[in-house]
Amino acid sequence: MFFVTPAYAEESSAHSEGGDAASQTHTETGVPHEAGHEGGFPPFNSEYYGSQILWLALTFGVFYLIISRVVAPRIGSILEDRQDRIARDLDEASRMKSEADDAIAAYEKELAAAKANAGEIAAQAREKAQAEADAERAASEAELSKKIAAAESRIAEITQSALAEVGVIAEETAASIVEELIGTKATKAEIASAVKGAGK
Repeated sequence: MFFVTPAYAEESSAHSEGGDAASQTHTETGVPHEAGHEGGFPPFNSEYYGSQILWLALTFGVFYLIISRVVAPRIGSILEDRQDRIARDLDEASRMKSEADDAIAAYEKELAAAKANAGEIAAQAREKAQAEADAERAASEAELSKKIAAAESRIAEITQSALAEVGVIAEETAASIVEELIGTKATKAEIASAVKGAGK
């Protein structure tokens, strides 16, 4: 679909009228001169600028429609999907970080509570052990005091018995000594009086 230019119309009329334009020869070289090539390479020929601009506009319009109706929506959809996926991933990462922070806070709280509980249990155990040790020591001291009192009482009894027997032994011993020295036996009253007088 080309525009019909005045030059093209003149060329067509020349072909129809003379009929021998195609067989014209060059006056200087003698080479037959073909019609339609006077302007050189067609894209650079000003005769075809109008048709080239028309085809350029049509081609640009077709490409624009293809890009705007097909390519651009697909690219936009891909970019939107990626943006949504990135947003979801960021939200998921933020949620997981929040959960991790909450878990760490709960762990630290439980650890602090466990340490406090362990310290309290240890203090109670020390107090209980101290109380048991004090009770055992008190019981041991009480039992030892009873044994000491019983031993002192026994010692006192033994001492009293020994002192009583010492008097008897002293009297018997004195009677034997007097009998050997004098040759006669002294009376029991005289010996007891002498022993008592010696004890004072």
